[in-house]
Amino acid sequence: MKHPQQTIGDIGERETIARIVAVAPSSRNGDDAAVLGQPAPNSRTVVTTDMLVEGRHFRQDWSTPEEIGKRAILQNFADIEAMGARPVAAVLGLSAPESTPIDTVEGIARGVETQVAFYNAELVGGDITSGDILTLSVTAIGSLGGSAAPLTLDRARPGQQLVAAGRIGYSAAGLALLSEYGREAVPEELMPLVHAFVSPSLLPGRGVIARATGATCMTDNSDGLVADLGTIAGRSRVTIDLDPVAIAPDELQTQAGELLGVDPWTWILGGGEDHTLLATTARAVPSGFRPIGRVLKASSHGVLLGGETPAVTSGWVSF
Repeated sequence: MKHPQQTIGDIGERETIARIVAVAPSSRNGDDAAVLGQPAPNSRTVVTTDMLVEGRHFRQDWSTPEEIGKRAILQNFADIEAMGARPVAAVLGLSAPESTPIDTVEGIARGVETQVAFYNAELVGGDITSGDILTLSVTAIGSLGGSAAPLTLDRARPGQQLVAAGRIGYSAAGLALLSEYGREAVPEELMPLVHAFVSPSLLPGRGVIARATGATCMTDNSDGLVADLGTIAGRSRVTIDLDPVAIAPDELQTQAGELLGVDPWTWILGGGEDHTLLATTARAVPSGFRPIGRVLKASSHGVLLGGETPAVTSGWVSF
């Protein structure tokens, strides 16, 4: 006879927190607040926050608890990297129904711990409360070393290259496959697209390397390629012309598009949540990046594709 799983309502707040701390330990976690180490000389602190809401950003029939935890950290650490900084710590706020199995919470904590450890960072605290929908809120803290300017959205300049670190359009293709088939029925050869949605990846240190080698402006592809680059174009008062050859759909995206009857360019131009870093530089292409376009003087269009208006200009919107 199968015994029912313990829930967070069964074991209560203190034991739930103890289970999270056991899975994601830190010597700084467990007090009223975490005390971080003294910042390195000539450095600044970078802070960002982001949320994941069940049914809006993830579904438990599509993602494992570990994937949900990893994704929550990655999308915050990508924002730290996009400033040219290094993630050093995170805090996690978790709201969940009392009926949530403790195994689910421990799985989320394992995913969080896996991701912060990959970045040589730590989960240093957080909070839990009951709620109607499983919701994660992460605040990430980073360190911006040296006196060089952060890679803000207003510092792209005509004559620079646009470079990218990571795939573009994979996450959106994965979401489309999950929406059509559910996780179990997606063809095995297309699962890399699914993995890009449920647990996107970004190599640590790409933002720091870009800043150190002369990049001036950076963002991550979270809301959609054209939408995010449009923000840079508007803030920097430039036009960005994408190279259609450099960002063309690959074999997997083409196969998925044929299967679903969707033009894969829709995913590349309008899909977000790849968390690919997008930077502008007048110097050599930084390690781990590739050129995908150029920065021009401002025109009537913020973003072009091979000199023409892109067929897709929309992206993710929160409301």
